[in-house]
Amino acid sequence: MAGSGASSTVKRLPKPFGLLIDRDQPVSFEFEGQTVVGLQGDTIASALVAHGQWLQSRSFKYHRPRGPLTMAGQDANTLVQLPSAPNTLADTYPIADGLQVQAQNYAGSLRRDWRSYTGLLARFLPVGFYYKTFFRPRGIWEWWARFFRRQAGLGEINQAVSRQEYDFDKQYKFADIAIVGGGPAGMRAALEAAQDGLEVILIDENPRLGGSLNYARFAADRKLAEETRDELVKQIEQNSNIEVLCNTVCNGWHAGNWLALIAANRLYKLRAREVIICSGSLEQPAIFRGNDIPGVVMSSAALRLVNLYAVAPGEQVVVLTGNDEGYATALTLAEAGVVVKAIVDMRTEASSSEFNTALAHYSIPIHQGCTVYEAQIDKTTQRVCRVEIRAIVGKGECEDSGIMLDTDCLVMAVGYMPTYQLVCQAGGQLSYDDASSLFSLDSYPAHMEIAGSVNGQWDLQAVLDDGKRAAQSALSWLGDDGDDSAQLPDGKHDPLAAGINFSWPMFPHPKGKEFVDFDEDLQIADIINATRDGYENIQLVKRYSTCGMGPSQGRHSALAAARLVADATATTVAETGVTTARPPFAAETLAHNAGRSFYPARRSNMHHRHMEAGAQMMQAGAWYRPAYYGKADDMAASIEEEVDNVRSNVGIIDVSTLGGIEIQGPDAAEFLNRFYTFAFAKQKVGMARYALLCNEAGVVIDDGVACRLHEHHYYVTATTGGVDRVFQSMLKWNLQWGLQVDISNSTSAWCGVNLAGPNSRQVLARLCPDIDLSAAAFPYMGVREGAVAGIPARIIRVGFVGELGYEVHVPQQFGEALWDAIMDDGQSEGIAPFGVEAQRVLRLEKGHIIIGQDTDAMSNPRELQMTWAVAGKKPFFVGGRSIRELEALPEQRVLVGFELEVEPALIPKEAHLVMADETMLGRVTSCVQSPTLGKAIGLAYVPPELSAPGSELTIKVDEGKRVTAQVSQLPFYDPDNQRQQL
Repeated sequence: MAGSGASSTVKRLPKPFGLLIDRDQPVSFEFEGQTVVGLQGDTIASALVAHGQWLQSRSFKYHRPRGPLTMAGQDANTLVQLPSAPNTLADTYPIADGLQVQAQNYAGSLRRDWRSYTGLLARFLPVGFYYKTFFRPRGIWEWWARFFRRQAGLGEINQAVSRQEYDFDKQYKFADIAIVGGGPAGMRAALEAAQDGLEVILIDENPRLGGSLNYARFAADRKLAEETRDELVKQIEQNSNIEVLCNTVCNGWHAGNWLALIAANRLYKLRAREVIICSGSLEQPAIFRGNDIPGVVMSSAALRLVNLYAVAPGEQVVVLTGNDEGYATALTLAEAGVVVKAIVDMRTEASSSEFNTALAHYSIPIHQGCTVYEAQIDKTTQRVCRVEIRAIVGKGECEDSGIMLDTDCLVMAVGYMPTYQLVCQAGGQLSYDDASSLFSLDSYPAHMEIAGSVNGQWDLQAVLDDGKRAAQSALSWLGDDGDDSAQLPDGKHDPLAAGINFSWPMFPHPKGKEFVDFDEDLQIADIINATRDGYENIQLVKRYSTCGMGPSQGRHSALAAARLVADATATTVAETGVTTARPPFAAETLAHNAGRSFYPARRSNMHHRHMEAGAQMMQAGAWYRPAYYGKADDMAASIEEEVDNVRSNVGIIDVSTLGGIEIQGPDAAEFLNRFYTFAFAKQKVGMARYALLCNEAGVVIDDGVACRLHEHHYYVTATTGGVDRVFQSMLKWNLQWGLQVDISNSTSAWCGVNLAGPNSRQVLARLCPDIDLSAAAFPYMGVREGAVAGIPARIIRVGFVGELGYEVHVPQQFGEALWDAIMDDGQSEGIAPFGVEAQRVLRLEKGHIIIGQDTDAMSNPRELQMTWAVAGKKPFFVGGRSIRELEALPEQRVLVGFELEVEPALIPKEAHLVMADETMLGRVTSCVQSPTLGKAIGLAYVPPELSAPGSELTIKVDEGKRVTAQVSQLPFYDPDNQRQQL
């Protein structure tokens, strides 16, 4: 690799070029095992280009050499492999000392990828190849799939990398006005909106504000552009009402101006009253043979290299243009000392631009009415080395011969497409005018505005004015509290926009390799042949050819594909349209969606007592609960001790986090009868009943107990994490049923403890002498109201852990008093607190499930062996019809108990798989070493044929090892339930 020595050997352009780099801070990293020295502020791609390393990737299908195209993360040409993540965009990822970078999707070496032989087979791999080839004979696809799955994919996940430093999380934000895009329009809109003291959030995907001002796209007056940027940035920094989020991508618009923002490892969920989209435009490529070769770049990419990183894109540059942007780019390159060998202008008339006079100083030849017909590659450097120039004689047609120009960089400037995705996600319509080749966006919803080039503005002053207009429109909505009938002003296209897009920059070559979609290696012929195969609708062309389905999501292929489809079907681009834009705008990792959520930190009124007792806390939903009591490094022994004490003496656990819902009114029993699976109409006052909740699909989603305190009053408990969902669901259903009930979430009004163990009656009896706790007077599942240690309480006799037990619920303010009274009185019986981990062991010994751990989004009562909790004779209850239909179908899986005796390291964990050879049969949901039984026990989903007690299960555990377990009859402990009936 060129330039693998010190940074001083790499030539950088002089100041003022290099806005983002620190020339005094060299940074060393590795690419493909070789050392590269860049500068602080460089991206991987800019540092590599500075060293002459344009080859940075291989294409997906034909393994063609690829290099930077946009230098803005808008294409997939620079996807590389990092130790922490595959498919990283090298043109946006900053370098760091010691960073190790590998190219991906090659076999052999990056320079000599032997899989590039697939390019020789291109003529035998037409569009729709898979659909046409692998459906006959029947079943042949299963044989071929093994081959293609080995070839598929790009990067690889490195499971050896520690994930601790790559934690992902979520955060909520709110704003009066959110502005997407920190270019001139966005900055001007932010300043205008913030004048009224409103909260404004300005979001930009780049490391600093400025947008196109940073790389001098407005090169007609470079000094004006720089001064405008600096002044706007200064004003924003001084305005306390504006919050700036740089390096942040707005990845989706959702109903109610709910925006999903990706910033490094954080997902922001932003709700804004008004949204202004200043997302700019995406430059489009010219389509000719070899347009994907490294060194063939957009004009915006060349400007970014020069202005942001002080990197010359080449020593002899050819500029292909269809607008004045190409002349502006050529002038900037020439002023930076780059040799511009020629300007190839597709237009037949010479540009009247002021750039002509300036360019005359540099004696740059201009080839008018011509195009690049083919770019050729230097097989040694894997970079463009020459281009063939031909005169244009018609739409997509050239003369039979032309001239050759040697070059090491070809710059394309043929037009733009608005960054329309967010606007269209909101319901906006993208329109195309065939006469002017211009796009426009309209029909976007109220409380959204667009400004800048996304709204057809190109002159700098027009862009600034449009940003101001959009902010004033947003303020008008806020001023009249959103009068949906108001007509907001529309931006007008400025004169500069008229020639921005060349109408047909596409020139097919007899040998092909003129790429429409770089991600999928799709050529002109592929799009045309898709229409000939009968797929004339652009949406069908996309799915048949996979055009626009790669990482770039059609940013640079949508317009070209629409033009080709329109031409092939004798329609207009306006009639053809482009494919639908859906979230996300850019690739986002699963980790962003699965990352930690931030909750309010809720603590029960007994929290400080737990801390004083040495509890190790855990978070359960929004609540902090004791996991166990003891030293952090003594977890297993502490849990075992807590389990033994509950089984032999008496234990106490804080259950304040359980949800509590009050159901009152004449129809309270009828409501519960419809809402839960069990029968409640004939439930006696003073008794509790297990309450299992399913959704309309018959899937179990929560459980608890329903206590009948009065003929018209029930107190229902729900799971810690599910109570809000249960409460909302109750309100929703009663809105439909119209029953006479009052439903209130009283979770915050109550706190409580569970007193469990053979000695629990003795402890409680001394604290509530007015309540008869004998088995005859207070049976299992009984409910009583009275006083415990003088505190008004509701007492429920339950047995979740399989022992004689009582839940005592008291008003929140008495939490510590209740805890102290029970702990003091229970000393003679050996009382000790136990945590959530011991409770999970105790309940598993009894075979009781935990919703969300032993259930999933498909679990129904029959699978869980809980049909006993379903009242089959009820005419209606939520999910009842689905449950009956499921019961008529063959069983697919069953949740069973299993046991095994193995060393601790081989005990199965949650989500370990039940296997038959290499076939997955099911999965483990819970498994622990039981102190009571002296062996490992667990629950797992298995096929019905393996659900009988005594059946053997093979479970794949850590490091690929396998253990054998036996299916057991549930419950494991006290199968006759004698202990809880004491």
